[in-house]
Amino acid sequence: MNTKKQPPKTPEAPAASGVNPFLDADFYGRVRDYTERDATFSKELKAIGETGAGKQDTDARSAPSLETLRGVVKKGLRLEEMLNRIVQGVEGGLWEPWLTAFGFELRGVNYAKTGARNARLALDMSLGSKAHALFANAGVGNWRSQVARDCAQVQIDKPTETTPAKAYAIFFLDAP
Repeated sequence: MNTKKQPPKTPEAPAASGVNPFLDADFYGRVRDYTERDATFSKELKAIGETGAGKQDTDARSAPSLETLRGVVKKGLRLEEMLNRIVQGVEGGLWEPWLTAFGFELRGVNYAKTGARNARLALDMSLGSKAHALFANAGVGNWRSQVARDCAQVQIDKPTETTPAKAYAIFFLDAP
């Protein structure tokens, strides 16, 4: 039997979420050089899932990772103008088709004529995302990791036998 008093155990701090190595564009480029597209996507998605949402700038109108998309013109308008119109509450019936052209889904919005027009947007980060071509044309290969760093929430649906993996970055439009 041990009669010596043991020092009290100090609780260990919970492990902080790791750093996503895919945020480094050089690392992403090296991985892409040596790995198939689907495998690179899986590895990046795993890293995003482990680190979670960065919550650095959750408003889609100001998030730095969405700067590339905000300047692109689709359906006659830039995304930046579309987002501002949603916040203003004008042309409500056009919001969903506008956003779909960029890979966004309108997950929730206050349609009331009075009051704040807060909205919840989900950017598709899957392999077949419409946003992928827009980011690729701008030369941003690791856009998924950058978007995950800014968004409020990351939602990853694991693949099944019949459906591929789906991933979404959730952003908000907060009315002033």
